[in-house]
Amino acid sequence: MPDARNSILSRLRASRDANGIAPQAAPPSDFTPLAEKKWDPAERLDRIRRLMEAVHTEFLETTEAEWPAAVRGFLEKEGLNSLLYAPATEAGARLAAEWGEGGPELVPYDRPVEEFKERLFDGVDAGVTTTLGAIADTGSLMLWPSADEPRLMSLVPPMHLALLKADALYDSFWQVLREKRWADGLPTNALLISGPSKTADIEQTLAYGVHGPKRLVVVVVR
Repeated sequence: MPDARNSILSRLRASRDANGIAPQAAPPSDFTPLAEKKWDPAERLDRIRRLMEAVHTEFLETTEAEWPAAVRGFLEKEGLNSLLYAPATEAGARLAAEWGEGGPELVPYDRPVEEFKERLFDGVDAGVTTTLGAIADTGSLMLWPSADEPRLMSLVPPMHLALLKADALYDSFWQVLREKRWADGLPTNALLISGPSKTADIEQTLAYGVHGPKRLVVVVVR
């Protein structure tokens, strides 16, 4: 089998060279080795957005200066009354400082889950988390849960708002593993998220929110 595969690949390369097609001319495909999957930096976000919107992910564009107000405005527009956040993180502290009076309630994740399980599972409309970035190859967000920002924040609330910095975009998961040196120390859980929770039965009837959030909103921070 390896000999047959190499023979086929050799013929394809020979055909490509005979027609004057440079190796970089074609965009990466599903069959491109991970180490060679690269997109123009200007194209990464468009590709990520296209792939994620295809599976019902929503996007909210904002800026570094305006993202707390943009998150609040979005919740008010959607008629949501509460937002779970991580007060011990830099993003959470800023959100609380700029939230202001009135509007949706900020619910801090600041105690063991056993102490506010009822509120967590039945009393919050949305949760907001940070991300490590996103991957252009698969259209996926990367989350690195911690004690300050547990994974339940992205899994339990009906809506998950994920903060994505527009300059934290990668070509492939392979690139992330290499550049971030994940092999030197992985968390208990590293999450790759491409869309809201969904499942289908034997009749292929698709349902959202069965195993997690019904809605995923990527807050792109430029």
